[in-house]
Amino acid sequence: MEQNKVAREQQIAVFGESGSGKTVLLSSFYGLGVEQLLSGTEQFDVLAVDNAQGRRLHQNYLGMKNSALLPLQTRFLATSYAFSIKRKPGMAGKTRKKDELRLVWHDYPGDWFEQEPSGPEEAEHRIDTFRALLGSDVALVLVDGQKLLDNAGEEERYLKLLLSNLSTQLLKLRDNLLHDGKPLVTFPRIWLMALSKADLLPDMDVIDFRDLLIEKVGAELNKLQGVIATFVEVPEALSVGDDFVLLSSAHFQPEKIELTKRVGLDLILPVAAMLPFSRYVGWALAMRQGGEVAKHLLDVAKPVADFINRGRLSDLIARLPGPISKVVALVGPGLIQAVLDLAGARLVEMHAEAKANHDFLTETLTGFQLQLDRGDGEKVLLRSRA
Repeated sequence: MEQNKVAREQQIAVFGESGSGKTVLLSSFYGLGVEQLLSGTEQFDVLAVDNAQGRRLHQNYLGMKNSALLPLQTRFLATSYAFSIKRKPGMAGKTRKKDELRLVWHDYPGDWFEQEPSGPEEAEHRIDTFRALLGSDVALVLVDGQKLLDNAGEEERYLKLLLSNLSTQLLKLRDNLLHDGKPLVTFPRIWLMALSKADLLPDMDVIDFRDLLIEKVGAELNKLQGVIATFVEVPEALSVGDDFVLLSSAHFQPEKIELTKRVGLDLILPVAAMLPFSRYVGWALAMRQGGEVAKHLLDVAKPVADFINRGRLSDLIARLPGPISKVVALVGPGLIQAVLDLAGARLVEMHAEAKANHDFLTETLTGFQLQLDRGDGEKVLLRSRA
């Protein structure tokens, strides 16, 4: 199914060293979705677009659940996984052709940040793999909780290596990704720092995690931001290391894996679908000139606005600066008000109204936004306020 046949497609790129938990995280996310244990699955199904991929992930999940077996590491294997989020059959309300959301999860092999290519063919494969994830708006950088424990008191030893390896690998890819050195309009612009295996550090909330990174590797985060900024046109529309999340696929014991005791997995879909929305609109409207970047940012935001707010705001659009006014007009009315509505009591009202009206997409998207707010309140998620 092509992207224009679904209401909203969001891609997310996941970066982490070998053993940082990417495969376990993905398998748990999908398995919990299949068993309807993820938040929201009482109203929608999470379906793998590729059935063979879905069976492998579900097999991994069942192995953990029933036999406490961890999945085999996917060394040097780069894979993208597509998931459809569809209204459950038989639910009240009229089903429309575009009553579907999609998440595309790009898993970038951790080994590639630690080892040089074995030859020209693998080097080209790495470039092609990175090109495939350029459509992502959000990237997760996994920080391994086990390695933080192993380096307790000297966490900077691990953290500096993690961030420097990422910066170095990106620099090696850059010249091959930029055509004639021209920065990219489409590129991941929100890079979250994610603590994987958060169950190993039960006393650490997301504020503690942020403070640890800023204290130990603030300079390295600034360097990573500087490297990523060289990839993108209008680097002001970029957020690196400003958002933080805790992730744990399960509670692990020697002979038991409790997959229902998870942290942060319910935030994966909301982060991918909703975090870029208000951030992109804010960035676009702050630009003095419109251009391709502003149009791209607002094009990403438009599908969400279309389902959250259907009112007309021509008067507000008319008062915007000339270039931006033209760009906003191109993507349609209601955009600004939709951002304003996604907060406080109005958001709760909109979610309740959508549920009462059996408006699947609006209920799902506003539900995602409420989930992000809960993540903030529970100190599992920390979103930038900039």
